[in-house]
Amino acid sequence: MSNFSEFPIAARWPAQYPDRIQLYSLNTPNGVKVSIMLEETGLPYEPHLVDIMKDESHTPEFLSLNPNGKIPAIIDPDGPGGEPLGLFESGAILLYLADKAGMFIPADPAQRWETIQWVFFQMASIGPMFGQVGFFNKFAGKEIADKRPLDRYVAESKRLLGVLDIRLDGRNWIMGDDYTIADIATLGWVRNLITFYEARELVEYDHFANVSAWLDRGLARPAVKRGLEIPRRG
Repeated sequence: MSNFSEFPIAARWPAQYPDRIQLYSLNTPNGVKVSIMLEETGLPYEPHLVDIMKDESHTPEFLSLNPNGKIPAIIDPDGPGGEPLGLFESGAILLYLADKAGMFIPADPAQRWETIQWVFFQMASIGPMFGQVGFFNKFAGKEIADKRPLDRYVAESKRLLGVLDIRLDGRNWIMGDDYTIADIATLGWVRNLITFYEARELVEYDHFANVSAWLDRGLARPAVKRGLEIPRRG
């Protein structure tokens, strides 16, 4: 598509600033990855709230951008070659924005790939496992009498917190001294696990001192504070 207005999603969520990156999201653990990244980089963007509780992510307009029906998604009107680019999957969006801004990913090829592996660790392990803990501990799954699924996901979440805790031993950030998209990808999920999912004691979070200190450092960043509230819920 050569023009942003040609994207069907623009009809449902009109752009006031069509020359800016358009963010379609909600401030869930996956959604805030992108809003935090945009706040950290300073790239101009316009957020649009997609209310997943009203099934807005499964409307024809949203599905035209992300056929998987999940937030977040973006359209960059100034994509590669100056053409508009639509993207979904939060990890892919983080990588794209890091390259576009030239920030929060190392220039050194080896360290770049090491950073990417930790983004994949969040995408493949931390997100799915922590999300299952939330489902079985707080949402519909808590009514299931058989507690073996909850126990399984709690045990795996503890193991993953242990992996992260070891990685952070002697490091301020996942990649050492430099804050990167690996941290941005992971902060919201760890925060959600112990707050919204109400699983702090369940996963024995306070035993993971390195993770706790890292989360506190991340949440103290002004851009993180802003990004956690974007898009604002009505």
